Amino acid sequence: MLQTPPFIAPSRFTDPDAALAQVQRIYNQSVQHLRDALQAFVAAPDDEAVRPVRACYPFVRLQTQSVSRSAKADKRLSFGFVSGPGTFETTLTRPDLYADYYREQFRLLLQNHGIELEVGTSTQPIPVHFSWAEGDHWEGSLSARRRELMRDTFDLPDLTAMDDGIANGTFEPAPGAPQPLALFTAARVDYSLHRLRHYTGTAPEHFQNFVLFTNYQFYIDEFVRMGHAAMADASSGYSRFVEPGNVLTPHSASGQSASGTAPPRLPQMPAYHLVRDDHAGITMVNIGVGPSNAKTITDHIAVLRPHVWIMLGHCAGLRNSQALGDYVLAHGYVREDHVLDEELPLWVPIPALAEVQVALESAVAEVTQLQGHELKRVLRTGTVASTDNRNWELLPFTHAATTPARRFSQSRAVALDMESATIAANGFRFRVPYGTLLCVSDKPLHGEIKLPGMANHFYRERVNQHLQIGIRALQTLREAGVDQLHSRKLRSFAEVAFQ
Repeated sequence: MLQTPPFIAPSRFTDPDAALAQVQRIYNQSVQHLRDALQAFVAAPDDEAVRPVRACYPFVRLQTQSVSRSAKADKRLSFGFVSGPGTFETTLTRPDLYADYYREQFRLLLQNHGIELEVGTSTQPIPVHFSWAEGDHWEGSLSARRRELMRDTFDLPDLTAMDDGIANGTFEPAPGAPQPLALFTAARVDYSLHRLRHYTGTAPEHFQNFVLFTNYQFYIDEFVRMGHAAMADASSGYSRFVEPGNVLTPHSASGQSASGTAPPRLPQMPAYHLVRDDHAGITMVNIGVGPSNAKTITDHIAVLRPHVWIMLGHCAGLRNSQALGDYVLAHGYVREDHVLDEELPLWVPIPALAEVQVALESAVAEVTQLQGHELKRVLRTGTVASTDNRNWELLPFTHAATTPARRFSQSRAVALDMESATIAANGFRFRVPYGTLLCVSDKPLHGEIKLPGMANHFYRERVNQHLQIGIRALQTLREAGVDQLHSRKLRSFAEVAFQ
């Protein structure tokens, strides 16, 4: 017989704070039950049998009989409402981390539909690994025999409960089953939160709602310098700067002490966080090189529901009129990266988002102090191609049915990299606003290949300015208000209600 926590029956709410409190109550009780059971399991002798243990996630449910929204509904938003009559439901996790997010989603549903929300205990088990606190490593102290028994005692992560069918638009509920309220189930969210710790070396709590990606450490070095400078600037608006290992540098006026320990080696995709108390600060991640990394990190950051992510990186200029150091603002993408072909067919267009485009262009003008023709001389708007072949320029250029140069010319591409199309496509797939601003670092089609001396000079000249432009664009988007960012361009016919 299963050991379960006391059952908390579903209750109805018209107040978002009360609904959130019930979610917290159910979740905290479930997680504590698993932790207590795990502690007893670890302390028991190797051959002692233990009754199976289970605890489940909380859920939130909405039932509506009408396609119309209430008179109080904000018709300007592209989220916060369901697509028509029916029952809609999702499981929830980490109400401590997502408190503000959940409260806002509940508030919008109540306001837009004028009916009650139902909160209760779901039937989706919490995998025991997802109940562990930060720094817990229970399995390391278990014998081989005890690790075998663990599978019979606790629920472990089940990949069938955490796929991306909802986000991909391929999910079809069973007859009579509720329709989804959110893009991700609780288990899928927990899976990504744990992956973020692994890949970035920082806890999910530190991630901010405005994200920069780069493929070069030079940008990170400059961001770290800016982060520490912001901690000494009374007018910066940032409260702390966090580096891998959860190394925390507080603002000089906070009276707090630094904490955390730098890891002996950097994680695969280290993240750095310029934190504001309202989570409207800036996170920057060095994703390294290649579309696989770009997909991996955006797969996981997407569960945090950021307001926007922007790629700042280097690219190959494909036009003779370009010069090293010129900027490229992507307004379209050629997807030769292939890592998302199964999730997002190539026939799906990836549109440019006007708000992000305008913010990036205005930031280039503001930081460079250029206007008109002089601005157009250093900023090219056009199609960016992304490839999964770093040595694409070594492919045959003659006597082939198609060649890289021919395809890029036919697509009107002006630049080539390995990450931008992936990041934009995953932003489209996960309804996270996206943008791309690249800097030309070589022109292989015109004999200007990247050599160490030339590259080092280029990096010194451009990195600081490029990063300032990216940060200024995010600040502009934040100041303009984030509601306009979540465009209807990113919403499908029958969209989930959660942002």
